[in-house]
Amino acid sequence: MTEKEENCVELRQSVPGLQMSFIQGTDLFGYVGIEAVLDQMRSKTMKAGFEFNIMVVGQSGLGKSTLVNTLFKSKVSRKSCTPNYEEKISKTVKLHTVSHVIEEKGVKMKLTVIDTPGFGDQINNENCWEPILKYVNEQYEKYLREELHVNRKRRIPDSRVHCCIYFLPATGHRLRPIDVEFLKRLGKIVSIVPIIAKADTLTIEERQEFKERIRQDLAANGIHVYPQKEYDEDPEERILNDRIRESIPFAVVGTDKEHQVNGNKVLGRKTKWGIIEVENVAHCEFANLRDLLIRSHLQDLKDVTHNIHYETYRVRRLNESNMDFSELGLSTWLLENGTADKWESESHL
Repeated sequence: MTEKEENCVELRQSVPGLQMSFIQGTDLFGYVGIEAVLDQMRSKTMKAGFEFNIMVVGQSGLGKSTLVNTLFKSKVSRKSCTPNYEEKISKTVKLHTVSHVIEEKGVKMKLTVIDTPGFGDQINNENCWEPILKYVNEQYEKYLREELHVNRKRRIPDSRVHCCIYFLPATGHRLRPIDVEFLKRLGKIVSIVPIIAKADTLTIEERQEFKERIRQDLAANGIHVYPQKEYDEDPEERILNDRIRESIPFAVVGTDKEHQVNGNKVLGRKTKWGIIEVENVAHCEFANLRDLLIRSHLQDLKDVTHNIHYETYRVRRLNESNMDFSELGLSTWLLENGTADKWESESHL
């Protein structure tokens, strides 16, 4: 029996009554043009653009604004967009959002940066993660209510947090209690990427030891950070993600200043001993972080948010007896027949 016939038998067995066979390029009589759908999808996406919402969490002075500006090579942080910005330690955790439309080679991205000033800055930081937890869930609730409207929008605005970058101070020790509590709680509802901020304050040996201790603490506390093993879809993706998991947390340095190095302009931090090149993997892991967030896993971050975190929230809310569907205009018949459960979002890119 050929491999093709085996596949057909396997499909018939797994789905009774279904007959299916694989027809490959060599079996076609001529050119069909199926691959043109990729060009159609690309054209549609370029016209509509897409949204990406990123949250930065960490205590003051860890370079959150600088790193976000470095990632997107533009002034996108809250500090950069606030005239006459003055650094003040907030008495409570307040969330601020700033949105920009970034266009590169005809592709438009609406980037929203959610900043969390005040986090971890107090003597008593008990429950300082609560406003952040509340914000993430509020965005899921907002999306769910839009999705459940009878006359819903063709393209639902997506304010859900697709990724949370968590800044760890370069202490060289272990995770602090506040880190453990935050990562435990938020890791269940949003994709978290932990990083070691201002990593140039550690030697290479100190950096490696610190990263290893953090990985041990994450495992000991049952904390899962992005990318999670259980979401790997195929062996190729698993190999790529295993390399990323071995590097987490990324040790990064951020700057928006350029310097001349061997006749070339590079982003870097100038010291007495030389220039720390931000995008040089021999100096720090900023390039690895950028590739993960933008060049290789941006769409996956959006998919995990929609298919895993939001879906978990949606199922829980729809199962709650106190969910008031009447105010959404849904009839009892719809709910009893499970139609609401089958609705999918059209805005997911």
